[in-house]
Parts: sequence; C-alpha cells; structure tokens
Amino acid sequence: MKFLSRTLEVKTERGPQFVDITDHVEEAARECGLLNGFAVVFSKHTTAAIRINEAEPHLLRDMEQMLGDVVPAGNDYAHNKYAHALSNNGERPNGHSHCQQLLLGASESVPIVNGRLTFGPWQRLFLVELDHGRDREVVVHLVGE
Repeated sequence: MKFLSRTLEVKTERGPQFVDITDHVEEAARECGLLNGFAVVFSKHTTAAIRINEAEPHLLRDMEQMLGDVVPAGNDYAHNKYAHALSNNGERPNGHSHCQQLLLGASESVPIVNGRLTFGPWQRLFLVELDHGRDREVVVHLVGE
C-alpha cells in the first residue's frame, strides 16, 4: 500500500473565486506512483471549499454570482456582530463565507485508475475562495497501490 499526504499552498485574490488546483493534485499522484486508489482533497479552512466542476470562464462567473445570490455578503449575520466583536482581531465580517462553505463542502474524493485521476472530460478540481484573497492550505491525501 502506498500513501502520500501533501499540503498545497494556494494564493487567492478575492472571494468568491474558483482556483483550479487539478494539475497540482495530478502531480502529487504521479510522484506517489499510485496505480489504483484514490485522492482526497481537503480544505483546511471554514471559509474555503473544494469542488469539482467545469473550468469554463463564463460558468465560473455564473457560479460566483450564484453564491452571492444564495448567501449574500450584506445579510445580517450574527457571526459578524458577535464573533468578530469578541475576537478584536480586526478580521473582516465573513458570516456569509462560512454559510456558503457549509453548502459547498470541505473536500472531494477522486478515484485513481491506471495511474490517472478519473475525471469526466470537463471536470477539474477547484479551491473555492469564499472570503477574501489570502494564502490557503489544501491537503491532498493519496492512498492505494
């Protein structure tokens, strides 16, 4: 059995933003030498998600807009009033980012067959920034033979 766990450093520019991390995950799978197994890709943040979708630029803009429509930043979130007021750390109000992440999720699993991630023809892996631009960490966990 082979195993590799790697943490990717991903810099984001804004929220919401879809950052394609597929090539980095595929590189980790090649380095591990897995023929058959799976990759779990996990965001270490409660305001960033991991999703599989298509990398078509207009679709990405549509999905960014949808996130803002479903969970708008301007709503009255208790987290913005109480958690930030108590912490005094100068962080921006981000209740919407936590709620959006709850809808999207923190991880994806992708099968590896014959040494390759088994995606559909248009599928790509994304870190979805939901808050504001910053440095993020994504764990890629590979297991198999």
